[in-house]
Amino acid sequence: MLTPLEIEALRISLQVSGTALLIILVPGILMAWLLARHEFVGKSLLDGVVHLPLVLPPVVVGYLLLVVMGRRGAVGGWFYDHLGLSLPFTWQGAALAGGVMAFPLLVRAVRLSLEAVDPRLEAAARTLGASRLRVFFTITLPLAVPGLVTGAVLAFARALSEFGATITFASNIPGETRTLPLALYSLIQTPGMEDAAARLCVISVVVAMVSLVASEWLARRTRRRMAGRDRGTP
Repeated sequence: MLTPLEIEALRISLQVSGTALLIILVPGILMAWLLARHEFVGKSLLDGVVHLPLVLPPVVVGYLLLVVMGRRGAVGGWFYDHLGLSLPFTWQGAALAGGVMAFPLLVRAVRLSLEAVDPRLEAAARTLGASRLRVFFTITLPLAVPGLVTGAVLAFARALSEFGATITFASNIPGETRTLPLALYSLIQTPGMEDAAARLCVISVVVAMVSLVASEWLARRTRRRMAGRDRGTP
């Protein structure tokens, strides 16, 4: 049986990572489509900026979020003054931090899947009078579903395991922002809590493995369905 501390940490983690995925899903798909289907000046720079969270220390990302999204930040200040919304030190802020760190994984997976879609199929649909928007939703996106599923699950798992950016931007507040990694960190710092820390470690490993296995299973099932439809098409 899970202890109240473990249930709380797991609940907050799932809430934060799920919200993070919802935040980045549409922007991630659009960014992947832009990078996969268009050539423009500054594309390499944009691609580098998108993937920057993969190579920057997470604490740096958290600090930049504080600077930009804090109450006196360029964006956060506007949110606070006009909407009364303050993201730092809240679970919504933790979700934003996790989303930023997971964004490159989602974009990369979807982009690779979009690049594998034959552009001639899109061109054929355009010659039949379909608009760009209709082509995207009826041809491009359905064919890229395996990559989308994989990217979404990996992004969810990445947000679930985020530590550095979260503790910097959202702090380590019990019942609010203390996710599984932060709860494990707190237990490690507390004398005599080694057993509880070990239990949280096992829970984290199990949740991560379930996410990865689910990603592979969903991607394979989607590919099999698409292959079956192709064989059934006259």
